[in-house]
Amino acid sequence: MAKEKSTGKAKFHPLEMALRQLDIAARKLKLDPDLHEKLKYPQRVLQVAIPIRMDDGHLRVFKGYRVQHSMERGPCKGGIRYHPEVDIDEVTALAMWMTWKTAIVNIPYGGAKGGVVCDPSKLSRFELERVTRRYTSEIGIIIGPDRDIPAPDVNTNPEVMGWIMDTFSMNAGHSVPGVVTGKPISIGGSRGRLEATGRGVVYIAEEAADYTGMDLSSATIAIQGFGNVGSNCASIFYDKGAVIIAVSDVDGGVFNREGLNIPRLIKHVKKTGSMRDFKGAKNISNSKLLELKCDILVPAAIEGQITERNAGRIRAKVIIEGANGPTTTKADAILHRRGILVVPDILANAGGVTVSYFEWVQSLQSYFWEESEVNEKLKKVMVNAFREVVRIMEEHKVDMRIAALMLGVGRVADAAKDRGLYP
Repeated sequence: MAKEKSTGKAKFHPLEMALRQLDIAARKLKLDPDLHEKLKYPQRVLQVAIPIRMDDGHLRVFKGYRVQHSMERGPCKGGIRYHPEVDIDEVTALAMWMTWKTAIVNIPYGGAKGGVVCDPSKLSRFELERVTRRYTSEIGIIIGPDRDIPAPDVNTNPEVMGWIMDTFSMNAGHSVPGVVTGKPISIGGSRGRLEATGRGVVYIAEEAADYTGMDLSSATIAIQGFGNVGSNCASIFYDKGAVIIAVSDVDGGVFNREGLNIPRLIKHVKKTGSMRDFKGAKNISNSKLLELKCDILVPAAIEGQITERNAGRIRAKVIIEGANGPTTTKADAILHRRGILVVPDILANAGGVTVSYFEWVQSLQSYFWEESEVNEKLKKVMVNAFREVVRIMEEHKVDMRIAALMLGVGRVADAAKDRGLYP
């Protein structure tokens, strides 16, 4: 049985949810049972010990993982997260979701994910660098530009990717910029990559608004999470004239029915370290933010936030999942019955991996694109994927998550069938 993952109020089982979603898609696709069986299991799972010398001179051992779910469609791709609640089931589920995600946007990757069990807020910068470099050395036996290309995820960023790229390059004896994406532009990163996931969420919101007859330029939006995804999509929504009525981070959030000034809020957060007590707004909890009346709700924090316990109180017209796995299977059913359109994570937040693919291509060719070109290519990919999922949704009369799963699982199954079984 999958290990339980805590979300504060209830227990969340990400791997059980991922496997249940695969079962649903397999039934809808009438998938060959042998192919279904093959797709249930990750191709490779690596657990490593990460011993490092702390600043006080003592040795401490951290636990790390890298899971490669599928290489049917190309090298593996997936982020690395640093979090105290990382476990093998979570990482395996995220790797599986990455497999479907890359197939949905039709880029030539399989899914992977990595994680280190740690709390970065309690580590010095030098301790974090040592953890990263030792972790990279340990998983270096299975990553590489033609095997598995990591990227940023929860609590990791371009600086961490730079350390990974440098460590891998030192062990290889030459510079290998294609081993990671999301790295600084100075060492081969792509323009537009940092904002890509949030920008992709906005492109999907534009399509969802058009599909539901909504005017995005005056829509009310609530965003849970103010990390890379949440803050960037809030800024882009704001620039497009949307009314951002609430945002939150791990410590809670702020609310103003007339709309928040996002540039000023970002300055407030940088100055105070928190969005609480922002002038002209009321403090609000994460749970209350999810239940606000709004046109679009963007859960962009962590998994398991919308459950059967609160799904009946959600008042958004459209939910666009910026985070991975924010809505449980039981909650999905409730929201579908209530007529709330849920654009699933494996479609909505695929902007990050799409521009990671663009970065990987640029790194391999040593030929770099302007940001406008990156954004234009990203929009084309996201719009095409959204419309393909809608086509399947309407043709098979299923919700959008099942339609997206059918598209992703179907493409991976086709690749597995065409490649055959070794030996």
